[in-house]
Amino acid sequence: KETIASHYGKHHATYVTKLNGLVEGTENAKKDLADLVKTTDGGLFNNAAQHWNHSFYWNSLSPSGGGEPKGAIKAAIEQDFGSFQKFKDDFSANAAGHFGSGWVWLVKGTDGKLKIHQTHDAGNPLRDGAGVPLLTCDVWEHAYYVDYRNDRPSYVKAWWNLVNWDFANNNLAKA
Repeated sequence: KETIASHYGKHHATYVTKLNGLVEGTENAKKDLADLVKTTDGGLFNNAAQHWNHSFYWNSLSPSGGGEPKGAIKAAIEQDFGSFQKFKDDFSANAAGHFGSGWVWLVKGTDGKLKIHQTHDAGNPLRDGAGVPLLTCDVWEHAYYVDYRNDRPSYVKAWWNLVNWDFANNNLAKA
């Protein structure tokens, strides 16, 4: 409860508040969030991307999530990684081993294959052309420090219990 209150109620909310202040009364106020992520720099980019990334992260989670994927996302994972367990092991290793703060993503690459993609700080696959985001895991310390201190691998293990496979399937269908 404390983690969510801090993560959503403070960190994410601060990005939204700062972004609103930066775009107010400018041409950027008319742009959608994804356009801001793709086209801006500096503080405007950082706050837009962190708002987008966090919104995507919350949708990547569900209290009724977890377990193995089903449907098209399961088939794509098995095709491109060999098995769900191989994908889970690789994704977990990327998330636990990510240096510093950032995000680990499952994306549908420009070649049509699913890939694990890491970004640092406010980085985002929309911005760097890595592909279409399907799921993400936030590996900034504020995502897990209250509950797990510096034990990121335990946070990543728990993250799998909340993965929203329906969200991933919807993103894959639109990709």
